[in-house]
Amino acid sequence: MNETRIPAGEIARVKALGFLVDKRTGNTFNARVLTRSGRLSAAEMRAIAEAAERFGSGEVAVTVRQTAEIQGVPFERIDELRAWLDEAGLETGGTGPRVRPVVSCKGTTCRFGLIDTCGLAAEIQERFYKGFRGVRLPHKFKIAVGGCPNNCVKPALNDLGVVGQRVPAVDPEKCRGCRKCLVEAGCPIRHASLADGRICIDPAQCIRCGRCVGCCPFHAVGASVSGFRVYIGGRSGRELVCGRPLDRLFTDPAELLGLIGRAILFFRDHGADGERFSDTIARLGFDAVQAALLDGQPSDPAEIYGK
Repeated sequence: MNETRIPAGEIARVKALGFLVDKRTGNTFNARVLTRSGRLSAAEMRAIAEAAERFGSGEVAVTVRQTAEIQGVPFERIDELRAWLDEAGLETGGTGPRVRPVVSCKGTTCRFGLIDTCGLAAEIQERFYKGFRGVRLPHKFKIAVGGCPNNCVKPALNDLGVVGQRVPAVDPEKCRGCRKCLVEAGCPIRHASLADGRICIDPAQCIRCGRCVGCCPFHAVGASVSGFRVYIGGRSGRELVCGRPLDRLFTDPAELLGLIGRAILFFRDHGADGERFSDTIARLGFDAVQAALLDGQPSDPAEIYGK
């Protein structure tokens, strides 16, 4: 490894702009280019590829948080790269003790997706990554949006995770006790079963994936409600913590967005410097945090500018 020739203060400054020092050289950086939860247009992908050739090593890495990292950018070309990306409608960032860029699965187009994950993630990113950019937090705050309980994007391992859910409603009077029950056969976790000749779904075991809804030709199983399950206090990394779901299933996107805003501001106001949201919840108690989040008022970025 080459000796670092860039002052520590400058390394910290450009890190806040989305440029992380390459430990192998000490004087070149990897530029994190933001995506829309992993999505880029063909033109944007061409622009990133050209930027990698012009200003970096010619290589692009995809990070686990769905950003595109242009590798090997010399320190003296950082400002030039940022200006070039800006002209292409792209930006760098995604570091520091703030709301991080939102990640999502492909639930919008996936056959198992119960919600528009890409649309919801874009709205959350616009409001809370960009809108709360001036809000300094005790630590980073990661948000993930998953389309169904398959949990491909691991929402429960984020500071706040959203999962699309569909709650089945059973009408025993319509069940005919078929010898081969399509609802029973279609349940991916095998918790739908015939009991006394009638279909039964244990609500304590059901993961609310919605796979059984509409399977019965006699309409014994339909959807009672569809919405968003919210997990708080998860994190991965050196210490794995699985987030806990809030008691309420949210059905209104506006109510969900208000909840997310309250969670971020709660962390800002009650988190100790350097601790993750999971630590704050453990210190204050899950029930107390949940009560504060569910009983609060919607939060808007305009309310907290300058605070």
